Amino acid sequence: MRKSLKIITAFLGLLVLGLCWLAWQLYAEVQKVQSEDPVVWEAAVSALESKTLDLYGPGEGVVFIGSSSIRLWDTLADDMAPLPVIQHGFGGSKLNDVVYYAGRLVTVYRPRAVVVFAGTNDIVPTASKTPQVLLASYQEFIRKIRVNQPALPVFYIGITPSPRRWAVWPIAQSTNALIEAWSETDLNLYFIDTSGALKGNDGEPDPENYIIDGLHLSKRGYQIWREIIRAHLTDGLGDFSGVVGSSPLV
Repeated sequence: MRKSLKIITAFLGLLVLGLCWLAWQLYAEVQKVQSEDPVVWEAAVSALESKTLDLYGPGEGVVFIGSSSIRLWDTLADDMAPLPVIQHGFGGSKLNDVVYYAGRLVTVYRPRAVVVFAGTNDIVPTASKTPQVLLASYQEFIRKIRVNQPALPVFYIGITPSPRRWAVWPIAQSTNALIEAWSETDLNLYFIDTSGALKGNDGEPDPENYIIDGLHLSKRGYQIWREIIRAHLTDGLGDFSGVVGSSPLV
């Protein structure tokens, strides 16, 4: 009996420690998301570099960069095959975080093209940046990654409508509109709108396209992304076949 009690006590102690560690991890992640200092993502960016720096040569890989929706896209490589992808999603990054790490996560790879999903964490019910500020950040991102590749194709995935942030959707819509309009001034800038496909018949976000947090895409949501984004890449980059080892488009 005494031995059983010790085992139960030890198990409960480990369980409490595990829950405390999980709570601390969640707290630390929330603090990073709320921070405006890009340096909080240094460890995550270094980890990405260690995995991807030697994957492909110049002009071969397509960099997918952005926040957790890119990081959590477990089927990205298969969904875009045979186009070789470099998956650079990190944490709950904001658009300025992507700008800050553009040199390390985009430029040094000399990619065939870039796909961006960032800005959604800049538009939240408690504190939202203006569409004009986010457009300026995106323009700075383009400037930085095109220093050595002036015609680099870049595809911006528009900010998505999510149940959790539906209250600030008008700001997101305005941001999308500004970025789309500006993209139309450059033949190698593309805007990808997935918002309509992620909504239901009532015009609001379809919960089936999101996981329980009401923010990140579900398996079905990623299937929608796959079809739309793949089609845009095909239109912009041409036939996917034979891209590995081919010469750069730019």
